[in-house]
Amino acid sequence: MEERIKVKVRNLTKKFGDLLVLDDVSFDIKQGELLCVVGPTGCGKTTFLNSVTKLYDITSGEILIDDEPVDLKKHNISYIFQENSTMQWLNVEKNVSFGLDIKGVSDAKKRAGVDEVLEMVGLNEYRKYYPRQLSASMLQRVVIARAFATKPELLLMDEPYAQLDIELRYKLEDELVRLWQKTGTTVLFITHNIEEAVYLGEKIMVLTNKPTKVKEILTNSIPRPRDIAATEFVQLRNHVTELIRWW
Repeated sequence: MEERIKVKVRNLTKKFGDLLVLDDVSFDIKQGELLCVVGPTGCGKTTFLNSVTKLYDITSGEILIDDEPVDLKKHNISYIFQENSTMQWLNVEKNVSFGLDIKGVSDAKKRAGVDEVLEMVGLNEYRKYYPRQLSASMLQRVVIARAFATKPELLLMDEPYAQLDIELRYKLEDELVRLWQKTGTTVLFITHNIEEAVYLGEKIMVLTNKPTKVKEILTNSIPRPRDIAATEFVQLRNHVTELIRWW
């Protein structure tokens, strides 16, 4: 049976005044797929993500979720930013339940949802801690747990591990893969790190320099767990590097 297309982007174009940033971008994301997006520094990856969510008004084109125009009031979309976005005045439990509070979820469902994701990210014993008491990797776990708690139909991640050291990044990448496999969430992951894209993505979309177009979309069939030293991993990483280098 053919896999269902969850997100359709058609001829997405974004200008800021006379400056053309996104130029006729089209692609699909299948239901439950993890798509990584990479491109040259300064190519407009965050503008791309903000346009996909309609946080920026697009100049032309269309963005569909389940064949309907994207609507942040209707579609359940979570967004994880590069910067730490925990609320310092709320403990871990309250941070994670924040999205459920906004959606008016019942207390019983909220408790069950928070308990589930805290267990999944290994923060159950820290539920009463405040952000100032947590390490950088634990803070990102809180943010990830908050995003997954709402059971989003689309999860957008904008370089969420860029500021972490390599050891912490790999741990959190493994955690993301585990959560994604368990929940079946559709994920669009922006990164400047080519190795991260090859480690995480089922597909890798390579963008050109501005004005940004889709240069190529690659299928990543390397089995999981992925070994960064394996020949096929190194070959794919080098291929993506060349695509970005010769835009």
